[in-house]
Amino acid sequence: MGKTYERIDGRLRTFIEEQRIFFTATAPIGDGGTVNLSPKGLTGSFAVLDEHTVAYLDFAGSNAETIAHLRENGRITLMWCAFQGPPNIVRVHGRGEPVFRDDPRFPELVGHFTGIDPSGHGLRAVIVVHAELIRDTCGYGVPYMSHDADRDLHRRRFEREDDASLDAYFHRKEHIARSIDGLPGLPLPLPPTP
Repeated sequence: MGKTYERIDGRLRTFIEEQRIFFTATAPIGDGGTVNLSPKGLTGSFAVLDEHTVAYLDFAGSNAETIAHLRENGRITLMWCAFQGPPNIVRVHGRGEPVFRDDPRFPELVGHFTGIDPSGHGLRAVIVVHAELIRDTCGYGVPYMSHDADRDLHRRRFEREDDASLDAYFHRKEHIARSIDGLPGLPLPLPPTP
């Protein structure tokens, strides 16, 4: 049923790029940490950079668990499910890193995301994932679901923020600078948009 792939190309790449939603999973080191699972899916916020590297835009929110876990240990799994068409599930297991606004690589990485204007979403970082294991499975248990539209609530909420007010918002949130488990999260103060 399942197959392991050497790279993200051809049919596999097409499948990943066509999905409207994907999920990220991370966890801290140790037995007592909180596993984090997050849905992602604003149109244009995901990109395949090369056959072994993918990236997505990390936008403003009320916590920074993925960033904290990646800063601690780098482990991440991304998953896509076919909600339309033939059943399929693809997982990319790998090492990820948050590339923050003050990193020299940031402007070039943001340039890969031409299908979205990140300025209206409180862009915090670009999450870059280097694939170590790429697998698919059948997806027979995944239901059919349709995509009606992206919600505009995130953009409407954060487009009114400038760098200073976004930084103030992050300082007010309990789990931005520190994760639920107390790990370093988003570095604050927030660097200005390059």
